Amino acid sequence: MAALDEVNALRDRMGESIIGQRDVIDRLLIGLLANGNLLLEGLPGLAKTRAVKALAKNLECDYSRIQFTPDLLPADVTGTEMYVQGAADGQQFRFQPGPIFANVVLADEINRAPAKVQAALLEAMEERQVTVAGTTHQMEPLFMVMATQNPVEQEGTYPLPEAQMDRFLMHVNILYPPLEDEIEVIRLVRGEEQAQLQSQAGEKAAKAPREPISQDVVFEARREIAGLHCAEAMEVYMATIVQATRTPAEFGENLAKWIELGGSPRASLALDRCSRAHAWMKGRDYVDPEDIQAIAPDVLRHRLALSYEAQGSGVSADDVVAELLTLVAVP
Repeated sequence: MAALDEVNALRDRMGESIIGQRDVIDRLLIGLLANGNLLLEGLPGLAKTRAVKALAKNLECDYSRIQFTPDLLPADVTGTEMYVQGAADGQQFRFQPGPIFANVVLADEINRAPAKVQAALLEAMEERQVTVAGTTHQMEPLFMVMATQNPVEQEGTYPLPEAQMDRFLMHVNILYPPLEDEIEVIRLVRGEEQAQLQSQAGEKAAKAPREPISQDVVFEARREIAGLHCAEAMEVYMATIVQATRTPAEFGENLAKWIELGGSPRASLALDRCSRAHAWMKGRDYVDPEDIQAIAPDVLRHRLALSYEAQGSGVSADDVVAELLTLVAVP
């Protein structure tokens, strides 16, 4: 089966557990295929954690969940050197890997831990390695951090530092589901509870567990995405969008008032990688403006520092990105 068919099968399986969040599922898959880290933001109870679990459950991978709390320490994330008394090989200290050493790492409620703990993820997220006691430990070829957070205005949260925000490939907002989807959610969870009670009673499961999607599918998809055609006009379009965040006065009066700090070159690279993955999932072998426009809000919303005037006027990062896309000429 072709890699695209396998990825579509993975999307369908995730859709069985996540009702009414097709865009969120697509963004999770794009992050997986683009080999990046994702930040999922939404109010409590909107299935952020469930979405990541659905991906890990249906993919052949090691899954790890770290619950971020105010008393968490960096060593609780990365691991530490442990003293081994009477070791046969003479090595008195051995590295005990932390939960960061997995294929899919869920950093749950990442903004509920202070900055020193959040910073423990920086090296792993950027360089795919962790250095402890002067020794560097490499991560697996398939590695991604999927962090969830509640909005910063919620009690007991710590804003993520800009350096860490920039390391997230995309920042995905999760909103309340519509009425029809919420009814389906009620039915889905009720059915899962009934199945669990039947299992506890010793009854045979109605469905046999399915084989997870192989990691080889992800690597094959990444190779195909890397070979996708991206015309020079599309490259200029992506770079111009990011450039407009740095020199907003050249593109519009409102942008000049709203943007305090623009995106770094990581934003251009993220636009390229995510646009390619978006086009590939649509079954195309080339990137067009629709792919760039579809992914731009998720790539840029966490990379823009808005001015006090914008914040005071209730202008959001999404409003700024929408204005950008109307002002930058489409090739």
